[in-house]
Amino acid sequence: MKICSSRKRGTIAFAAALAVAALAAPATASAGGYAPHSPQDNVWGGYVATGSGFTSISGSWVEPEVTCNSQNDLFAPWVGVDGYGSQTVEQTGVETNCENGSPQYRAWYEMYPAAPVYWDDAVSAGDHFTGKVQDTGGGNYDITLTDDTAGWTEHTTQNLGASDVSAEAVIESPSQSYPSFSRLDFSGITVNGQVFDSYSPQGLDSGGYQPGPLSDGAFSMTGGGFARHHAEGTRPGQIRY
Repeated sequence: MKICSSRKRGTIAFAAALAVAALAAPATASAGGYAPHSPQDNVWGGYVATGSGFTSISGSWVEPEVTCNSQNDLFAPWVGVDGYGSQTVEQTGVETNCENGSPQYRAWYEMYPAAPVYWDDAVSAGDHFTGKVQDTGGGNYDITLTDDTAGWTEHTTQNLGASDVSAEAVIESPSQSYPSFSRLDFSGITVNGQVFDSYSPQGLDSGGYQPGPLSDGAFSMTGGGFARHHAEGTRPGQIRY
């Protein structure tokens, strides 16, 4: 009995150590993904249309050159369906991760709450991307991402019980710590084959970045409050997963 009791205490101590280590580990997108909108944390910046019946979105952007301010800096522009008023998101974009001290770019798709899936194609700042998410029925979603500059395209079909209650073109930082960039341009955004503007989407700020006016499916993200946080030696808000 003493041996069993000792083993039990050891197991509990080991589990507690693992829990502490998990809390101390650096946060990355793969830990919790590019999640649904959170009004408390302002995790999305850009434009989102809400309602019902959003079966497709397509949009383009130019991947900005960034300056890493800390190893926590992490963000992605993406287009997708759901996530504003629902707990699923069907999305594709390009991640910039500063964990190693310099920007690392990776293309990905995600069927949240599953973790992001990364493609191996080369990505560079200045590349022009086009992403598309389409509900093809029966819970199936076609996801396509094209690097129009490098000339590659990735496509996947995934299944998820989702509700199609929003469509968005946004930037997001799961770590709530953005690298600095001067401007990010979205263009050619259509929803259900119609120009994004026709759905009267609402604008959202994130991390000090604000969306400019939406016109003919195009807008720019500018600003950058988190760069000021880093320069002043203060910390942004706590990460949410």
